Amino acid sequence: MHTNVQRINAWSSPRNISTALMYAFRQRADTTVVDEPLYAHFLRHGQTEVVHPGASEILGSQLNEGAEVVRQVLMGPYATPVAFFKQMTHHLVAMDESFLQHMDNIMLIRDPRAIIASYSKVIPNPGIDDIGVEQQYHLFQKLQAMGSLRAVVDARQLLLDPGGVLRQLCERLGLAFDKGMLQWPPGPRPEDGVWASYWYSRVHTSTGFQAYEERTYELPPKLEALAKRCAPYYHTLFEVALKAGAA
Repeated sequence: MHTNVQRINAWSSPRNISTALMYAFRQRADTTVVDEPLYAHFLRHGQTEVVHPGASEILGSQLNEGAEVVRQVLMGPYATPVAFFKQMTHHLVAMDESFLQHMDNIMLIRDPRAIIASYSKVIPNPGIDDIGVEQQYHLFQKLQAMGSLRAVVDARQLLLDPGGVLRQLCERLGLAFDKGMLQWPPGPRPEDGVWASYWYSRVHTSTGFQAYEERTYELPPKLEALAKRCAPYYHTLFEVALKAGAA
């Protein structure tokens, strides 16, 4: 076991390409990946009223208390020198956040309209606490103040230039870029959370980052209002995000 592990939190909004990013880091020989370790804590302590598919199974599969997740998982021992934690920003509730300053943190953002259009296919009528964009903005400010934010990654920019953006990201993290991060075999992974059957069907057919396709999203009035409320937070974060073609 390594005693000096580099610990990376990737704080994502839901319905982003966070699982693909986790799979990319899994291809590195120096990295262990962990899928959403705070999901059960969020289900136990979050304020959401939406019904999450497989909630009881999730609660039975993970530690339910954030403090124990931090102690045993985020700060626990690993057989590799790097540990990558795929995290949902809205899972960071009702807990001491001081552990963040002892980790490298990145943020994965996406246009709120795209998030909401995708998320609402599984969970109808999400609220702002379920989308996580406002939380990302506030977490962004906290991480900057702590000096522990390493990069902001935008999903569109990553899909436009996977190699270039990943190369920039690795540089920000002090890691050597590994071109193996660009491809992976299709199918589920042992690290997938028990919720994978509800959310990961598309990424399980992938063998790499999918080419970006420009789309428009028609939202019902309530969700359109939610998208407009989230837009300023997203645009602020996008201004400092890694850009395609900049490597």
